Amino acid sequence: MYAVSLDAPYLDTDADQLCFSLDLTERPALAERVVSLGGLEVRLRLLGASHQVFAGPVRETVACLQDAVRGLPETCTRHLPGWGYDFGATTRRLTADGFSAEVAQVLDQATDAEHSLCGVFPGSPEAVTAVVVETVEGPHGPGLVWRTWHTYPQNGQIVSTYSRLEAR
Repeated sequence: MYAVSLDAPYLDTDADQLCFSLDLTERPALAERVVSLGGLEVRLRLLGASHQVFAGPVRETVACLQDAVRGLPETCTRHLPGWGYDFGATTRRLTADGFSAEVAQVLDQATDAEHSLCGVFPGSPEAVTAVVVETVEGPHGPGLVWRTWHTYPQNGQIVSTYSRLEAR
């Protein structure tokens, strides 16, 4: 795992502020890690309580974006030249004990993963953004799967995303 203590304010204060885009260029990153997987360079980027993942033709951003529609899609499918991309997101509100247990599980998953980036924000050890990426075999060759978690300790929310990119 690649984990960092982030020296920055926690900008996104609620899961409802997050937006989704596949069309944005780089935003200022608090941390970045580049890995090579499945023949692709994958850039894992943490932006406040948000993330960007750049892999092949995909520039996925989950962030608080001005002038964008608030909220994440439950699912999104895109057919890109030579590739298929699927995205899904869920937001859960948990009790204090459930939230703490879930954050511990997220940190364990990120710690155990070979290709990950995890940031912990000042003010709370449970204010976390984590990205884990791995290769998968698809019908047309190797692909990528990445999962992200955005935690909001002030209101017990956890946003989880799942993305899959496969050659087609």
